[in-house]
Amino acid sequence: MRSGDETSRDPAGAELADVVSRLRRAMRRAARAASPAPTLSVAQLELLSCLGEQGGARPGQLARLLRLAPSSVATLVNGLRTAGLVTRDAGGEDRRTAWLRLTQEGEDAVTGWKALNEELLRAALAALPAASGSALRAALPALRELAGAVDALADESKQRQVRVTPAVAPSP
Repeated sequence: MRSGDETSRDPAGAELADVVSRLRRAMRRAARAASPAPTLSVAQLELLSCLGEQGGARPGQLARLLRLAPSSVATLVNGLRTAGLVTRDAGGEDRRTAWLRLTQEGEDAVTGWKALNEELLRAALAALPAASGSALRAALPALRELAGAVDALADESKQRQVRVTPAVAPSP
């Protein structure tokens, strides 16, 4: 958001950002509690999910899609290859390029992560008062649109710089 936009003065934006941040932390915490064995990092799971959605990709393409430095993607991919979750093949006719794909174990990791998140949310929704559960279910279309709008901001920032002004200026 640009400074001066009407939406930048909306306190609901700050509250929503706080709630989403808390929800992400709570989901990671609950997932670790439900599956205490050593697990993949969120960054590794995001890369695996993105790779699965693409049906395979080049490392540079993943870096652009995930908005990560190519070196970060290389580090993640090396760990995932060592764990047997990703394969790296020559990319078509140009043998210098790499093409990444999920192994069956990688697909199983993505499926398991999604299933765990679904079960955690299902249990949490069941523990809420009926009115809160109904309100959240009714809000799903708006939340889906919000996710798309946030994704679009990431895509648009490539064409124009979006300046986000912090609520509190950092101290020197």
